[in-house]
Amino acid sequence: MTTYGGHEPVFCTVVPPHVLDKLAQAEDPALAGPARRTLQRDAYERTHRRLTTVLGAPAVAPPADAEPDKPLRTIYDARNGTDLPGKKVRGEGEEPGKDATVNRAYAGLGATFELLLKAYERNSIDGNGLPLDATVHYEKDYNNAFWNGEQMVFGDGDGEIFLDFTIPIDVIGHELAHGVTQYTANLTYFGQPGALNESMSDVFGALIKQYTLGQTAAEADWLIGAGLLAPRVTGKALRSMKEPGTAYDDDVLGKDPQPATMDGFVRTGRDNGGVHINSGIPNHAFYLAATALGGHAWERAGQIWYDVLTGGELKAQALFADFATLTVAAAKARYGDGSEELQAVQKAWEQVGVRTL
Repeated sequence: MTTYGGHEPVFCTVVPPHVLDKLAQAEDPALAGPARRTLQRDAYERTHRRLTTVLGAPAVAPPADAEPDKPLRTIYDARNGTDLPGKKVRGEGEEPGKDATVNRAYAGLGATFELLLKAYERNSIDGNGLPLDATVHYEKDYNNAFWNGEQMVFGDGDGEIFLDFTIPIDVIGHELAHGVTQYTANLTYFGQPGALNESMSDVFGALIKQYTLGQTAAEADWLIGAGLLAPRVTGKALRSMKEPGTAYDDDVLGKDPQPATMDGFVRTGRDNGGVHINSGIPNHAFYLAATALGGHAWERAGQIWYDVLTGGELKAQALFADFATLTVAAAKARYGDGSEELQAVQKAWEQVGVRTL
């Protein structure tokens, strides 16, 4: 199979299918209609991504005159259509315009680039200065954001359940982190490897938000998608890394199904084997390790997770135990035997019920 730049991209959305499925069954057409259209559009984009992977998509290289260690951002406006990328509305270095959505997307791409560069010495998501492209105002009432293997895409939300998807910076970071995974461990998007894929995006999405706000692990809310839910929704975010399963409990959306430990592991054939559900387990392990260590989570806990993701030993089919074992090894290699970092990581996995081999 021909793959994108030697890496096989997948279509990754921030709102799980089980949430949209629930909305699509709502009696109120104002809720069900956008959810159904979003599911249909996601299915189309997912199929399109597979076809592109089979046929082969060209690798994207930065222009010859690109400044080293500087982002190269381009924001496009789909104008509520579906043709990508759309009309260019802001390029790198250009002043903010009147469209707040465009400005948020531009800032979010920049914040992601900055964290990767300053914290981990990584030049863009591929490590080689990959240009960062994003399209806003995608479709009408589109209730999702996604990374399609080549660029970011943001919907405006329906205004009833979801607001503009550029509002939470961690959503922007989450989707771009799928690109980092694509260019490194390339975790298979199914079952436990897929849940790890989703968890890596939640971890780095949370770190980007914390880095931007200058928060310590103790100060952070550890929520993914805070500010995304409309006022009528009984909930605070899409997911909680601190308390998986508590992000929302709503008459229309249902209850957050994420487990915090292996005791609650969900076996399902939906959502690629529950990738957005069981990601709560490694998410919680990271939260536990980061808060045990204190300080800025991107510095020690984040460094360990980054070492594993990019170290070359994490296999595409890795299970939770494989990943956990590698984090223990990475903590030992970077910080030493008997270090508090090693102890924090070991205890975190023990608390969520994942054995280290």
